[in-house]
Amino acid sequence: MHRVLVVDDEPQLVRALAINLRARGYEVETAHDGATALRTAAARHPDVVVLDLGLPDMDGVEVIRGLRGWTRVPVIVLSARQTSDEKVQALDAGADDYVTKPFGMDELLARLRAAVRRGAAAGPEDGAATVETPAFTVDLAAKKVHRGGTDVRLTPTEWHLLEVLVRNPGRLVGQKQLLQEVWGPAYGTESNYLRVYMAQLRRKLEADPAHPRHFITEPGMGYRFER
Repeated sequence: MHRVLVVDDEPQLVRALAINLRARGYEVETAHDGATALRTAAARHPDVVVLDLGLPDMDGVEVIRGLRGWTRVPVIVLSARQTSDEKVQALDAGADDYVTKPFGMDELLARLRAAVRRGAAAGPEDGAATVETPAFTVDLAAKKVHRGGTDVRLTPTEWHLLEVLVRNPGRLVGQKQLLQEVWGPAYGTESNYLRVYMAQLRRKLEADPAHPRHFITEPGMGYRFER
């Protein structure tokens, strides 16, 4: 039985979707805001997420980015937003499909079946929602870092850099790849950005920043995260 996570703040719509999906043999989880959606996804590992963009606590695009920090689960956006820019933003963040409200239930179910097939073909997940080291713990679903029992405050850029590295444990991530993933496709040679932000991450997370154990520099090539 495939599990679907429905994320929308309209109770009537959530109820209608849950009834239709359960009648067709799906197991259904629901969430009415972004934070609950991320927690539920981490705990229940759905096979597909149906996500509204207009949530009360955060934009749905942020939910997509939070999911993509640790999972490849197919995400179908279900939204009243119809402009091309908003669709592109959601797809660029990692959504797999975009259905505009109002929608036909048959069309949504067909897209859902296709998303489940794509998810199954992609194979098992590469990552976990939580990455633990002897020094600190990274919660990719909640976008939080804990060290010594307390939260570590990271800037959005520090978090994005950390996220890219911990999603590739033990692998060399090239300077150009890091720059483009964190700062955007127009960047590729600004290695000084990486030096500054890696130094900040080490100060906040390494026991001995001068002799890092977890964030390793490969001179002239890039950086590697080791647990």
